[in-house]
Amino acid sequence: MLKLLALLGLGFVAEIVTWIVVGQFISGWWIFLWTIVAFVWGLNMLRGSVGHIMPQLQQMQMTGQLGGDPQVQQALPKALTGFLLLLPGLLSDVLALLLLIPAVQTLMRTTVANTLMKRQNALMQKMMQGGGMAQGTGAQSDMMAELMRRMQDMQGSGSGTGNAHRPTIIDGEARTVEPEIKRIKPANDQ
Repeated sequence: MLKLLALLGLGFVAEIVTWIVVGQFISGWWIFLWTIVAFVWGLNMLRGSVGHIMPQLQQMQMTGQLGGDPQVQQALPKALTGFLLLLPGLLSDVLALLLLIPAVQTLMRTTVANTLMKRQNALMQKMMQGGGMAQGTGAQSDMMAELMRRMQDMQGSGSGTGNAHRPTIIDGEARTVEPEIKRIKPANDQ
């Protein structure tokens, strides 16, 4: 956590220094205009690509695997590019523009896939070595139990704790009921 905070602080200082140095060569108004244009461009890119990514990310969260849908693999670099363009700063914008290059996108996809595979393998090894849920502690064992319960529910398993979360089915009949219409006599017709 400390390394992440140090990296963010270093990035923030680098962005400010870059603004000052570039501001010496061109007007600060051009930098300000570029920041606004980059923000709007990034917002549009992010909106356009997130629709393809969100269902896939939800699936990845549940299963721990990233699917091989080509639309998602093309939308992921665009979403990251949009996010980087949203951030105010010239260095983040340069990184975003680099992500628009197809070779860099391919490199990013392979890196993300390898990282996810390593994390999944490490998690599986940890579960195998630790004896699964039996040796977990407190919140970890509760989280693992909930994860296992969800996986059983997704697979439609009829054994174990999967039955506790099945919906209740109510059997019944449907029929059409016509409402009665009563005529009200006007007050002056007596």
